[in-house]
Amino acid sequence: MDATGPVQKLLSFGLGNEEYGLDILAVREIIGLIDVTPLPRTPDYVKGVINLRGKIIPVIELRARFGMPSVKYTDETCIIVVDVPTEGEAESRLMGVVVDTVREVLDIPAASIEPPPEFGCSIPMDYITGIGKVKDKVVVMLDTAKVMNPADAEVLGNATKLDAIAGCAPAVAA
Repeated sequence: MDATGPVQKLLSFGLGNEEYGLDILAVREIIGLIDVTPLPRTPDYVKGVINLRGKIIPVIELRARFGMPSVKYTDETCIIVVDVPTEGEAESRLMGVVVDTVREVLDIPAASIEPPPEFGCSIPMDYITGIGKVKDKVVVMLDTAKVMNPADAEVLGNATKLDAIAGCAPAVAA
């Protein structure tokens, strides 16, 4: 907290012309786009799994999750690895999220955060925790637990266990 009140720290990233933010405390790391092993019988937005330093991590394509058109990957395309809380479990799960570009860490004062709009959003309302106003831009603040649905996390968790057993996940140089 500072003299003006509590501040929300977010990692901002872009999908097309839109800017989104994830709670910085949920972000574990940011990596360049690496080979992702596809998983059968998963939703369209599930890109697959990666092997990150020996840990199998499911990866979702955020554009597909939000119903946005796909675009060609660039040098700025990356994976944000986030800690996702799971219901009924003591431990959270790591998941990767493919985004067009990572922008910056933002400090948004609580007074500059508004509730999600009632209409006009291109993504489901329950994915949004608020709208942050920073300087001359607006950042859509995402709820990590809702975007990375707990039911999906369980399905992906089971799929990654099967792939790990079968040795399907690609090796990544440390």
